[in-house]
Amino acid sequence: MAVVQAERTTADAPTAPTKPVGDRRGRPLWVRLLPYLLVAPTLLGTAYLLVYPMVRNLLISFQKFGIGQLIRGGAEFVGIDNYREIFTDDKFWSVVGRTFVFTAINVGLIMVLSTLVALLINALDRWMRLTVMGGLVLAWAIPVLAATTVFQWLFQSQLGVVNWALVQLGFEQFDGHAWFADGRSTFAIIVVLIVWQSVPFAALTLYAAMTTVPRELYESAQIDGAGPVKIFRLITFPILRPMFGLILCLEVIWVFKSFVQIWVISQGGPGDATLTLPVYAYQIAQSLNRYDLGAAISVVTVVLLTLVLLAYFRQMFKEEGEL
Repeated sequence: MAVVQAERTTADAPTAPTKPVGDRRGRPLWVRLLPYLLVAPTLLGTAYLLVYPMVRNLLISFQKFGIGQLIRGGAEFVGIDNYREIFTDDKFWSVVGRTFVFTAINVGLIMVLSTLVALLINALDRWMRLTVMGGLVLAWAIPVLAATTVFQWLFQSQLGVVNWALVQLGFEQFDGHAWFADGRSTFAIIVVLIVWQSVPFAALTLYAAMTTVPRELYESAQIDGAGPVKIFRLITFPILRPMFGLILCLEVIWVFKSFVQIWVISQGGPGDATLTLPVYAYQIAQSLNRYDLGAAISVVTVVLLTLVLLAYFRQMFKEEGEL
């Protein structure tokens, strides 16, 4: 009876509340602050390298800021005069149009070619797949400046491999042909260069996404008599549509802000055939020492790119039924 009474008393006694596993109230202050201290260097570095230049550039776009202000200081605010000056310049709008055309051509070729390459990799056996992927990684790893220099040499008029190969094939008119003296050929060469540099990343990313599609869906479609085009249209693309959208957005950003390839090869020439917004902003700032106008063009570039991406996101979410 005593044992039973003791057990009953123990069972009826109130139990001490247990602290939740994630409760931080009893932890020391430095433990609670530790996660924030660990990410603080990254946040500070990001703010210094990205946020401060953007804010500083925006500030300069509303000032009169030339070589004198750069040396002596004392820049004065002029409101929207810089924006008014570039918006009333016909050359600025022609550069805007050329930038959109340049971006559309490059992104379209990149998406088509990268999709085809990803489908090719997915259809190869193991060793051929590894060989192709290794070549793509090597092409992707080449620095932008090094790849641009190689393309300059390939299309050089006297010692270029392209002219030599064309002459060997019987096209004598290409002996000493100056590719970079013509605006259309220079534009085409830069497009080929940017597409060649961009396809590896997009193709490898799409191939990685394709490996997540269940094989049973492909086998069922093949049993029903669907061909490769129909399988891609009805199975692969709908499932991987978010990934295609992500790659598209990244490529639009990278192509829209392309600068090194254009500046090294043509500096926006010949004439204005390859002059895009990033190159135009640099020309205005460095050649004319109009850092205020260059900053204003840079701000407009960021705004235009943001509007394009927002419009695409809105359309994508609308099609997904989230708006």
